[in-house]
Amino acid sequence: MIRLSNIQLPLDHDATAIEKSILSILDIPAEKLVSFNVFRRGYDARKKTNIMLIYTLDVETTDNQSLIEQFAEHQQVKATPDLEYHPVTQASATLTERPIVIGFGPCGLLAGLVLAQMGYKPIILERGKEVRERTKDTFGFWRKKVLDTESNVQFGEGGAGTFSDGKLYSQVKDPKQYSRKVLNEFVAAGAPDEILFVSKPHIGTFKLVAMVERMRAQIIELGGEIRFSARVDDMHIKDGQITGVTLSDGEQLHSKHIALAIGHSARDTFEMIYKKGVYIEAKPFSVGFRIEHEQSAIDNARFGPNAGNEILGAADYKLVHHCKNGRSVYSFCMCPGGTVVAATSEEHRVVTNGMSQYSRNERNANSAVVVGIDPSDYPGGPLAGIEFQRKLESHAYIMGGSNYDAPAQTVGAFLRNETPEELGTINPSFKPGIKLTNLADALPDFCIEAIREAIPAFNKKIRGFAFDDALLTGVETRTSAPINIKRDPKSFESINTKGLFPAGEGAGYAGGIMSAAIDGIKIAEAMALSINAENT
Repeated sequence: MIRLSNIQLPLDHDATAIEKSILSILDIPAEKLVSFNVFRRGYDARKKTNIMLIYTLDVETTDNQSLIEQFAEHQQVKATPDLEYHPVTQASATLTERPIVIGFGPCGLLAGLVLAQMGYKPIILERGKEVRERTKDTFGFWRKKVLDTESNVQFGEGGAGTFSDGKLYSQVKDPKQYSRKVLNEFVAAGAPDEILFVSKPHIGTFKLVAMVERMRAQIIELGGEIRFSARVDDMHIKDGQITGVTLSDGEQLHSKHIALAIGHSARDTFEMIYKKGVYIEAKPFSVGFRIEHEQSAIDNARFGPNAGNEILGAADYKLVHHCKNGRSVYSFCMCPGGTVVAATSEEHRVVTNGMSQYSRNERNANSAVVVGIDPSDYPGGPLAGIEFQRKLESHAYIMGGSNYDAPAQTVGAFLRNETPEELGTINPSFKPGIKLTNLADALPDFCIEAIREAIPAFNKKIRGFAFDDALLTGVETRTSAPINIKRDPKSFESINTKGLFPAGEGAGYAGGIMSAAIDGIKIAEAMALSINAENT
């Protein structure tokens, strides 16, 4: 097929506009156009009164090849790339060893699924519970302040992405079209078809729950095994080769091919593998607050008179500011029409995150406003970043009243360094609840200074961002893992532990659902090829 890109049409274009654009660009009569489909649809909202839809189309004509040759120098017209996923190998019928995948978030889910589809019958170990039980535990914590440290926002089937906006886009390079494989699997598991073509696809928590269950069922049908409440407490390493694991109940499993897809909050596992000698480095991450505005205010600021348009949906934003003190402040994990959620996995600590449903129809918009942290800010070795995070989370717990409520402050009071006496027009969405206080000592001074400079700067891009009544809730510390489990760029194995495949966010190789899922596919392929090489 022929791929046409950057086709710009008015937001209110009529039903025939796309076909007319195709005929005009290719300069062909209507009878030569066989069919077309929308590969991607985005928008350009820089001019609020003249928002344009931007299409990428895959077109079938009666003369594809000659047209591709005719437009060889035309950047807007190319041959459609192959979007089908092609397995790199298949398991041997005489295969005796089963690979192990530790963690069942987006990375472990796709690693396990692809391994199962290639015939390797993986064993997947998840420390948390299956997704519906996990959802009950998580909502129970939000409503009753009863925390299960093994079943919460961070741990359990589906990973941390289950309780998020469900964003399915990423800026990672993807020359092999792995993202299309991920989206196709999600649609097959019940996701809306539109995630295949909208420029910023998302799903939301409730749809993710059912999808994860269907994908689990497929893995089992293909011979895979999934164990819940199966925390890995030890790894067996002999002469630099992984040989197996010990579970929390004492059971030992043996394998020389193990994927480590444990997410960014498995701090006890980080500590265990470090003690076992697996090479780990400290890496940068970010900390800050969640900020809430009314979604209608963000819609108006971004879309002007087109706010509320069904195609545009709830508006999002992406902001960054480079501060005078050398720090960068940026928005992270923006959740249109969503809620701020309690995301701790450890007792007596407060952590915030954001979540949206597919409808994105809650009253408030929220995002993290975070400051970059470098290992030089927390000297003390590869695991020092964990203690840095814990210190902030423990202090936030105390600031919130030592009952899992979160400390919060209106933006106006924050900028004036005052303790607010009452809320303004923004109703907080955080559950269990908030305590109004001064957030000035919730983060290091350089973070507070940077955020106070950034919020007025952001207001120049999103009118109303510095609105006095907007609400800050602390603290956001789990933007990414504070470590990197180094791996070889070709084999994907740990640089000093053969057979161990660090993967996803927890290892420092992803930053969201899509990038983690893509990394899971890469890891599955690397494991399969390694297994085959050892069995030939």
